[in-house]
This record gives sequence, C-alpha cells and structure tokens, in this order.
Amino acid sequence: MWRIYQYTLCPFSRKVRLALAEKGVSFELVEEFPWQGRDGFLEISPAGQTPVVVWKDNECVLCDSTAIIEYFEETVRESPVLGSGPLERAEVRRVVSWFDQKFFAEVGVILLQERMYNRLIAQQPPNTHLLRQAHQAIEHHLDYIEYLLDHRRWLGGATFSLADMTAAAHISVVDYLGAIDWKTHDQAKQWYSAIKSRPSFRPFLTERMLNLAPPSYYEKLDF
Repeated sequence: MWRIYQYTLCPFSRKVRLALAEKGVSFELVEEFPWQGRDGFLEISPAGQTPVVVWKDNECVLCDSTAIIEYFEETVRESPVLGSGPLERAEVRRVVSWFDQKFFAEVGVILLQERMYNRLIAQQPPNTHLLRQAHQAIEHHLDYIEYLLDHRRWLGGATFSLADMTAAAHISVVDYLGAIDWKTHDQAKQWYSAIKSRPSFRPFLTERMLNLAPPSYYEKLDF
C-alpha cells in the first residue's frame, strides 16, 4: 500500500489525499512534521517538505504535490482529475497554480506561521500586521472564486477537478484556523459545502491538530 507522509494542516498533503481518494487509490497516513527535520524523513525528501508518497519499503518515492498527482494521473486512468481536453487541462493547471502559489503565499503560509507554528512550536505571539494582510487577501481570493463560479459550474470548468480539490485543500486549512467569514460569500460557501460533502473530503472534518482546535462550525456540512 502507498504511504503518505503528511501532517493534518498541510494543504499540499490534503490536495494529494483528495486526488488519490477521488481516483480510488488506497493509502495510509504517516504523521510527519517537516519543521522537525527528522533524518529519516530528509533521506526520502531532501527538500524536507510534505507530502511524500512512498510505495512499500521506499521502492517508489514521490515528492512534490504536483509531481505526485501527475504520476497518478498517468498511471491510474480511472477518474481523471485534470480534465478531458488540452484547454480544460490548461485551465485546471492554471487554477491549481493560483492556489498553490498565490493563495498560499498571501494567506496560507502566513496563517500557518502565525496561528499554528508560533503558537504550538515557537510559543510566540502572532504578528497582527501580517494577520490583517492575510485576512484582506482572503477576501480577494473568495471574490475570485465567486467570479469563476459566475462563469462555470466548477473552478476549472464544467466538471469537478483538481482545481476544486486544490482550492478546497488550501481553504480548509484556513477555515480550520478560523480565518474565514463566510457570511459575505454565499456562493463560495455553497461551492465549499458541496466539496465538504464528498466522501474524499470527509476525513478532514474529524482530524485535529494536537492542542489546536478548529471553530465549532468547521466539521458541519451546513455551516
């Protein structure tokens, strides 16, 4: 069986888990905190980043969420996650890049640093200036999600795809950290609620980061 080295609030790990679950690939989870720099982990992940996907006794080691998903897209034909044609796949990849790069840089990495790492590991108070910047950026990204949904059924096009999985993976982490006000983004809320209802997503709703609880509405499908 495949093993995924990850920790519960890693959005890139969530992205991979969603894609593999949608494709029907079985896996088991291995908790790994990359900031600990464990020697055994660095041997299979020189970059020291999660996720890492491993087959059996390191017979196959896959690093980087995008490379991992591309591998399974090529080797598991069931339930393609990138779309059905060149234009659709290009658009899905563009939206994936938006959330993996722009959203993570402007929102995700800041909140993980200030609300998770500083609290649990560094034991330092959060930088309120950075938190304000991240909250402002969240509004921009939710507006962009709603702009896309004004023109298509799902973020990447007519069908549910890796674009939606990637966006939901990143947003779910931010939502766990209590940083989203859904009251003014009903369209984005409906889209996210639909994804929360999928079997591939439901395990995230009950997982918890030790000593860091999510808001009470986090695991509710109707929030």
